[in-house]
Amino acid sequence: QVIGHVTAGSKPGKAMGTRLALGLLLVQVSLCWGDPEPYRREVHLDAVSGSNSSLGNLLHIRAVGRNDSIHYVWGTLGAPTVLLVYSNSTESTLKVNWTKLLSPFPTGALRIEPVESIQYSTAIIFTKIFEYDDANNTANFSGAPESSFYPAYNLADFVWGDVSKTLNTTALTAEFQGVNATDPARLFLNGSVSFRVFAYKEGSRDPLPPRLLYTANCSKVEFVLDKVIPRSSTSRFALEMVTLERKDGRKKMDSVWSIDDEYTPTVFEMAQLLSDVQNASQSQGFLQWKAVAYGDPSSSRDKAMPCRYHQLQNGSEAWPLPSLALAFFGDDVREHYNVDAVNISFGVADGDFYSNHSYLTWSALLGFGTPPRDSFSTLVIVIIAVMLGTPVVVLIVGGVIVCLLKKQRYSDYEPIN
Repeated sequence: QVIGHVTAGSKPGKAMGTRLALGLLLVQVSLCWGDPEPYRREVHLDAVSGSNSSLGNLLHIRAVGRNDSIHYVWGTLGAPTVLLVYSNSTESTLKVNWTKLLSPFPTGALRIEPVESIQYSTAIIFTKIFEYDDANNTANFSGAPESSFYPAYNLADFVWGDVSKTLNTTALTAEFQGVNATDPARLFLNGSVSFRVFAYKEGSRDPLPPRLLYTANCSKVEFVLDKVIPRSSTSRFALEMVTLERKDGRKKMDSVWSIDDEYTPTVFEMAQLLSDVQNASQSQGFLQWKAVAYGDPSSSRDKAMPCRYHQLQNGSEAWPLPSLALAFFGDDVREHYNVDAVNISFGVADGDFYSNHSYLTWSALLGFGTPPRDSFSTLVIVIIAVMLGTPVVVLIVGGVIVCLLKKQRYSDYEPIN
């Protein structure tokens, strides 16, 4: 009786001890898996100026690694454009011929030298903002009738502020802020469209939602629509982007799903615009974002709204390319590069309209190589392991005890020959 009492009373203690030991073991293992030394780059952020260059409004980010460089060249000569160029040289530099860049024939005005060091190049062009009247509150951008759309805002027609005045070389940030050049209805009286640019020296996670995980091979862009007067109280918006990819590959859209929404509650999808090339061993560029936008500057959870990407469309001759793209890729760019477009629409059925907050922000990572991917945090790993592992441990221990008891039961009998 005494032995039975001690055994029964010790089961809860053993189970608790097993859970604690398992949890501590998993914490140690997950910490060992972490990267002890994050990869760093030396980052230079400069507004590029030249004689009569106020119209050019160029921003150059040069991220230098151990044996390579990533160049991001932003400009608003035409629609806002960013060039992504990967070089296998730490000495590669940007060269600008301002006379040619501001001429009607800008081919060759932008170069990364030495040219032979360029291993990959692409561009993202932010071309239009669509506005449509979602009177039925369905947030169905692709299925909305043509009559519900207002004339699109062509971003090539906007007037953009001087990016050099927004440059912060310590925080590695800059901002292109623009207003509609022709605004007879005064919809941009106090409003603006902005593209905020962030550069990174090493990997980490953004402090504000959607808490994007980034590396030293990334930069970030935030699209902001602030205090623009909508043309109806039930207006919703969408952003059009045009992208280039070499003829030996194409762009493709991809979604990555995760059951872990620790950093962006209720948001489980990560969307990616990737290079789909025949040689899978070649690293390529990417644009990556969480499927969420926000209706206030602090990106608070109660102002979150889903965003949706739509099917890639082949651009052919439909989208005129801005001078910045022609200056780098040449006027024969369509012979060597595929031109595709994708729309990102904002809002959810039965959700708030833009007029409820007069603010919209959406952010994405632009980078080279393998896109960052969230893994389970230590806390989530421990919780799942304890929940799933404890029954397994109990079964194993129970099986061992049963085997021992059976062996003890028959140990008093003599074997029969």
